[in-house]
Amino acid sequence: MNLEAVRKYCLKKKGVSEELPFGGDTPVYKVSGKIFLIAFINTPVSINLKCDPEKAVELREQYDAVTPGYHMNKQHWNTVLLESSIPDKLILEWIDHSYNLVVESLPKKDKSKILDK
Repeated sequence: MNLEAVRKYCLKKKGVSEELPFGGDTPVYKVSGKIFLIAFINTPVSINLKCDPEKAVELREQYDAVTPGYHMNKQHWNTVLLESSIPDKLILEWIDHSYNLVVESLPKKDKSKILDK
């Protein structure tokens, strides 16, 4: 999977914005102002994804290309190397998981705006 495919997939989701708060080589994808994915363009190309803590540990144990979140809370975030043998389908599922975790954590008013669109 490449970053452009990740970008397009994220921007198709309801309420998502793309921002560059950390500079041009680190696009951030937010839903209702909350981060659900950070992309790292420099080698190695990778993404940070929010993850349920138990699932995060399982994924790290199962895949060498999944490590604790770079510069993030290691309990809730994973870093995924995109140039790895992980199937694209799984990476897309993990992006959905991250997005859904963030949407579920939003205040009721913000969540209803996303879910009602």
